[in-house]
Amino acid sequence: MIARTLRVAGGFLALLRTGLIVGLAVAALIYPLAAVSGMGAKKGADALVMPPDALRQSMPAQTTHVYAADGSMLAQFYEEYRTYTPIASMSPNIQHAIVAAEDARFWEHHGVDFKGVARAFVANQKAGGVSQGASTITMQYVRNVLRDTARTPAEVNEATEQTGARKLREMKLALELEKHMSKQEILERYLNVAYFGHRAYGVQAAAEVYFSKKAADLTVPEAALLAGLVQAPSSYDPSGSDAKAATTRRDYVIDRMVDLKYLSRTDAAAAHAVPIALKLTEPPNDCLATRPGYGFFCAMFRSWWANQPVFGANSTERLDRLRRGGFTIVTSIDPRVQDIAQAQIDKREKSRSPYALGQVAIEPGTGLVRAMAVNRVYSLDRASNGPHSDPRQRKRLRGNYPNTVNPLLGGGDGMAGYQAGSTFKMFTMLAALEQGLPLSTSIYAPKTVQTKYRTGRNSPAHCGNDFWCPSNASDSMTGRQTMWSGFGKSVNTYWVQLEQRVGADSAVRMAERLGLHWRTSIDQQLAAPARAKGWGAFTLGVADTTPMEMAGAFATVAADGVHCEPTPVVSITDVSGKPVVDDKGVEVAKPRCAQVLSPDVARGAVDAARCVTGYKAATGDCGGWSTAPRVFSTVRRPVAGKSGTTDDDRTAWFVGMTPGLTIAGFIADPDNPLHRVGSGNASKPRETVADTLHDSLAAMPWRGFTPPSPQIVGKKPAAKAKPRSSRGL
Repeated sequence: MIARTLRVAGGFLALLRTGLIVGLAVAALIYPLAAVSGMGAKKGADALVMPPDALRQSMPAQTTHVYAADGSMLAQFYEEYRTYTPIASMSPNIQHAIVAAEDARFWEHHGVDFKGVARAFVANQKAGGVSQGASTITMQYVRNVLRDTARTPAEVNEATEQTGARKLREMKLALELEKHMSKQEILERYLNVAYFGHRAYGVQAAAEVYFSKKAADLTVPEAALLAGLVQAPSSYDPSGSDAKAATTRRDYVIDRMVDLKYLSRTDAAAAHAVPIALKLTEPPNDCLATRPGYGFFCAMFRSWWANQPVFGANSTERLDRLRRGGFTIVTSIDPRVQDIAQAQIDKREKSRSPYALGQVAIEPGTGLVRAMAVNRVYSLDRASNGPHSDPRQRKRLRGNYPNTVNPLLGGGDGMAGYQAGSTFKMFTMLAALEQGLPLSTSIYAPKTVQTKYRTGRNSPAHCGNDFWCPSNASDSMTGRQTMWSGFGKSVNTYWVQLEQRVGADSAVRMAERLGLHWRTSIDQQLAAPARAKGWGAFTLGVADTTPMEMAGAFATVAADGVHCEPTPVVSITDVSGKPVVDDKGVEVAKPRCAQVLSPDVARGAVDAARCVTGYKAATGDCGGWSTAPRVFSTVRRPVAGKSGTTDDDRTAWFVGMTPGLTIAGFIADPDNPLHRVGSGNASKPRETVADTLHDSLAAMPWRGFTPPSPQIVGKKPAAKAKPRSSRGL
């Protein structure tokens, strides 16, 4: 039966004709520990046979490299740390050393070394077990491919188990493979799949890990050391406690290189005299190992990747491709802007504070995420975290500060976000402008107003007959207001009355058009079509959202109504250097933008939002004062925005927008929404965003806003204020 199985390979017939002893050697090598029946031999020869073309085309898992927008390394993702390297880019020393160490007759045999089989038989007989193998480089390559392409644990086991069936399969495939691939090709593939220890797969990774250099620059003693590791990486680890074993193994490989005429005895003696000198590098992996301050952006990128259908049928498959696909990814993160944003955060709130102070910067018109900064450390280690701020949780849980991996800035994974307060008035204003109500729409705003919306009796804004009766923050807001003054002063009773005119559901749908999602069950119920008309409190920002979404929404307004999905990537190329495209041929990294508002509606909203920052509207009267009048004097560029706080100052926000950059900042306690940030902290988002915009825009061209049309302004706008220029400031 064994002879019938091996008849597919002419070399095996030649072996059998050399005599019974070599035939017995094959059998003994294949079945060193137990007798195997003829049926088992046939199964070994036939099961899981991979066609030669599949072996040729199969590429090993490779490391995905992720870069910042300036080309600096940001992170790496890998299952096996490997960078595929052509043999022409490897030092001849490593090519010679690996042949000397693993397969001295590599250039002579045709996939199976029959002399080696006989030698292993004799050695194993003397040892009474397996003391030598007869695996050639070709056979080892086959084994690695079978392992790497296995789809189930059972297939992995069959590819690596110590059985005669596995050995027969490797021999058969090795003989067939050498009919289709050159020796140079096989050696190249092998040098890219071999494991060298310390998570280094392939010679390029090994050169980096052990010597911090390229495979092309390996010296003779370095190459011999690496080649010696393949047989037993742990036993010959040069960084381990027994460095003598590594030296002995290295010197053995050097001597074998002499035997094979790869090295003169003089050069070998010089190589022996060189002490092992390592320059170990620990290859970082995934977002926990990314550069400091960039972990939350890296996690946002990973989450984005897991939601792209082009990379697999589900998130598991997609992340597997990220770790194995060898992609080159240039992300949107701008290290200059990121470092500025982080510095402004760190200046105002320590990492050990239970309050999270954070901001997200997005480029209008592209959706590129330029910065994500927060006063937290991206880490799983919670051992030294502070006490939980919720008294009900304090006895059993530590707080999520300073260390956490919770998506504080982008949401997801159970994080719904934070109530955003009066920043939501933007959505009501856009809905009104779109329905034809001009900026000059005048409404008398009393201290408190009874609305048509219903509320529960326990609501602090409850009034007679269960109506919702919100109030203004200050008596000075009482009076007739327009969209300019109502937005600049954040007059609650103006906006809830305007919301009644346009419909609360229109404001909800507007927020969704600009990229907001509802993550809590309460928000989802209230946002549903059947109930959205009654969600009167929506305009005051009672729904949860994230800085990422708010930056994206306001960036839409700054970009003349062009909404772009917040995206963390600029380009994605595969191992061949080609851009990754979807099933329609569109590059996956291309900005995903759509005109969701008319440019004139967006310009009208910007004009009112200028009132907030002290920049003044181009077409109307802001009413004399605003909630963030010093933002313009800080940014010193055309800037609009909106501040927002929630009941009892539990959270505070500021979103600032310019034509070149939009930033949403917030402060809240992610562990305990009832933990008030207080009025003393409420100004921090505004100050942080303003300073970040000023420093970030310093390197960008000056750009201004386009005023809205007379139709958006209204037939009888309020007295026009002279626009303030930022040129030369």
